[in-house]
Amino acid sequence: MPEVIINGAGGRIEARYHHVAGSDAPTALLVHPHPQHGGNMSNKVVYTLFQTFVQRKFSTMRFNFRGVGRSQGVYDGGEGELCDAAAALDRLQAYNPNSNVCWVVGLSFGAWIAMQLLMRRPEISGFISLAPPASTHDFSFLAPCPSSGLFICGAEDEVVSDEDVTKLLDKLTNQRSIEIDHRIIDGADHFFTGKHEDLVSHVNDYLDEAMAKGDQVV
Repeated sequence: MPEVIINGAGGRIEARYHHVAGSDAPTALLVHPHPQHGGNMSNKVVYTLFQTFVQRKFSTMRFNFRGVGRSQGVYDGGEGELCDAAAALDRLQAYNPNSNVCWVVGLSFGAWIAMQLLMRRPEISGFISLAPPASTHDFSFLAPCPSSGLFICGAEDEVVSDEDVTKLLDKLTNQRSIEIDHRIIDGADHFFTGKHEDLVSHVNDYLDEAMAKGDQVV
């Protein structure tokens, strides 16, 4: 799992990357939770799903936001972190210039950043949003959401209320031309502690369903 150093607007960004040989391999970018609350690319959920996409033969990247690990810079309230994610996506695409499939996966704060990236980068094919922080962050920028995707939440999430996630989903599901799959894992907290196998199962099931529908996943 090679280390990659990316030149970002806030300085060097530390990343890990798995490359799949072949000019048209699908790609996936994973975005970690809030850097001021211990979030980093070694988060167990991020690492586990990184391996899930690797097993599905995606060229896959995870990275540390500015100020985390060996990434330079300091926390920037979301704006700089979005720039970091964009720089990571640029590098991922530079490694895979002929790929026409790109997925973005974010956990908590990372889901908020990933969804903003989705709005700005039309080449992103789909998304997986884990414990999206609808109670604490503004998702009104999803107007409209440009892609179908998957929301996964924990039934025992102590950070994000089911009511706030439902309001967000109601807004998105009223839009035309996209489908949002919403799944809830029983007994799971905000970070899916002890429920990683269930989480992987839902992700694989969703990607299998998307493939069966003819969507561009493997």
